[in-house]
Amino acid sequence: MAIFTRCMEAKLISSAQNPLVKKILLLKEKSRERRKSGLFVVEGQREIELAQKGGYTLQTLIFCPEIMGSGSIEAFTSGSNPEIIQASESVYGKIAHRGTTEGILGLMHSKDHGLEHISFTNKTPLVLVAEAPEKPGNIGALLRTADAAAVDAVLIANPKSDLYSPNIIRSSVGCLFTNQIGVGTTDEIIDFLQTNQIKIYCAALTASKNYVDCDFKAASALVMGTEATGLTEKWLQNSDQNIIIPMQGEIDSMNVSVSAAILIFEAKRQRGF
Repeated sequence: MAIFTRCMEAKLISSAQNPLVKKILLLKEKSRERRKSGLFVVEGQREIELAQKGGYTLQTLIFCPEIMGSGSIEAFTSGSNPEIIQASESVYGKIAHRGTTEGILGLMHSKDHGLEHISFTNKTPLVLVAEAPEKPGNIGALLRTADAAAVDAVLIANPKSDLYSPNIIRSSVGCLFTNQIGVGTTDEIIDFLQTNQIKIYCAALTASKNYVDCDFKAASALVMGTEATGLTEKWLQNSDQNIIIPMQGEIDSMNVSVSAAILIFEAKRQRGF
């Protein structure tokens, strides 16, 4: 078993009936519990590191020495003072989303994603907007693309899923923590973009211009709707330009995260990456 310098501080949990175990399971399963407590579960060394780097505060660190092997918890506790809990292998297997991998998870304090917290250091920000995204896998993929392209913000209008769902955290491979994310209604986000003089480009089938013929070098927001119904009329009424990705096959749309990636990287290409 690995030796951890702070092991003497750690309380050992070996029963699945422990109140903390029940709390963790509730936080993973119930968005209401996450909202009520202001806490969510992050599993895995990389994800915890990314969350801390992104300014999230670690409340509790749970680790299983048998699974971690020669790893250390010191990197996760320096500069903060989280509660440290040692879990038996059987208990960790119950609370872990990914079976017995890595042997470490944390309870983190969530953030306020109100639009008033969004700020830009770039004078010509590139923003990704997603209206009413529902599938955690799509949200995670959008966040991964946004991180890969280093967009200035991801804005989510009328969200249908809790951002701190374990499925979103997992599918985003931690990119939930690396992006500047704002949440609001469609009206609030349109007002935010217009106030900040950010041009609105809506991905839509009607009255649209080929995306390669658009100039994204100025402050730009690329707005994506759902795969099933597209964008609501409010977005189309406030669009500076509707844009389209030409299709050469039988279908008229692609997965929203694929479409977003194409548009974002065209904008990055125009900006010289």
